[in-house]
Amino acid sequence: MAISDVIQAVGRPIVSHAIDELLTSCGNPDFQVRTWDGTIWGALQNPKFVLVLKNPEGLRRLLEPATEVSLGEAFIAGELDVEGDLEAAFDLGDYLLSRQSSDGISQALVSFVNKMSSLNKMSSHQKSPSDVRGPQLTGLTHSKHRDQQAVRYHYDLPPEFFALWLDPHMMYSSAYFTNPSDDLAAAQERKLEYVCRKLRLRRGDHLLDIGCGWGGLIVYAAAHYGVQAHGITLSLRQAETARQRIHDAGLDRRCRVDVCDYRDLESAHPFDKIVSIGMFEHVGNALLSEYFRQAWRLLRPGGTFLNSGIASGLAHHKNGPAFVDRYVFPDGELVPLSTSIAAAEANGFEVRDVESLREHYAMTLNQWVRRLEGSADQARNITDDTIYRIWRLYMAGSRHQFRTGALNVYQILLAKPFHGDSGMPLTRAAWYL
Repeated sequence: MAISDVIQAVGRPIVSHAIDELLTSCGNPDFQVRTWDGTIWGALQNPKFVLVLKNPEGLRRLLEPATEVSLGEAFIAGELDVEGDLEAAFDLGDYLLSRQSSDGISQALVSFVNKMSSLNKMSSHQKSPSDVRGPQLTGLTHSKHRDQQAVRYHYDLPPEFFALWLDPHMMYSSAYFTNPSDDLAAAQERKLEYVCRKLRLRRGDHLLDIGCGWGGLIVYAAAHYGVQAHGITLSLRQAETARQRIHDAGLDRRCRVDVCDYRDLESAHPFDKIVSIGMFEHVGNALLSEYFRQAWRLLRPGGTFLNSGIASGLAHHKNGPAFVDRYVFPDGELVPLSTSIAAAEANGFEVRDVESLREHYAMTLNQWVRRLEGSADQARNITDDTIYRIWRLYMAGSRHQFRTGALNVYQILLAKPFHGDSGMPLTRAAWYL
């Protein structure tokens, strides 16, 4: 007998009761639930999303105490799916993570669903979470060899995949919006201009970009400000793409990109300006002092360093390991803003400006997710369905965390004063467009 026949004949009232209890415990849910046989729960005419339970295993995930990893793996494996606004489903996810037990759902229900899940696994070839593995990193955490593995796991996907949903400059960091309806390309170019103005770039300046990605910033700075730009990354695919983009822009004499760990970088002459956008999350708390000390050593007296990175935000519930730690950013570490500033100051930097772009990153992620979803078939063809689902979930979840304040992102402008002269303007007026 097929699993659907067993459920229909024996378990329909039990399954119905389980889902009814779940919806009741959520208060006034603004979503619907659809089970594997097409039955829909929830009376909303226009739900924010539909939670699709592809099999009894998906229902089991909802009944038992959850972790970010267990829910994420169920999504990757296709046991759970979301139709509609995926980011809206994270409020339900927060509720599931906050439960310490099954919240009164009877053990008889859980036991029945577990039995149905076992039957389903035996009768189908559905991918299980155990089939989906994150990176298998070797070596000491934040050793140079292990950092290289972690970075390449995330960034060495085909550049064509990133190009599907990034802007033409391929900026994989927060854009800078004047309005939530701004076009992504315009908002990212505005961010590039904003960064260049904050750094007060001048023709002939030597600029170092730590974690240069696919070269968007150094190409822009060289083309629009006449700087000599040097970018470094640990990603081979990023370096290859950046070099091609530099060549296509006719900037081979002004830009160079090296595959290099920031700890190994040597320069015959100090840089006038240093920038790092979106790389800071990979440094690790234990190496913050070494990171800022190296930036101080590479920067000339009177120079400035703009460091932009994601930080842990308001206190939020965390039950077990984070999904992104296992499947997206292995060994990534987010520290509070105060920790970053303390490390920078301890290594000689003067803090000249700190700016939160939290709302901007939520808007950026919203556009990235929509663009990825709109290119779903292409994304799967370039990578596979597992990668597509991981990235869709990770970016929608990140947007939720920026929107709720669990994450923040800060641009910190640091100066290396020369005899007390910071080289900074008296006002911010010159930075704004």
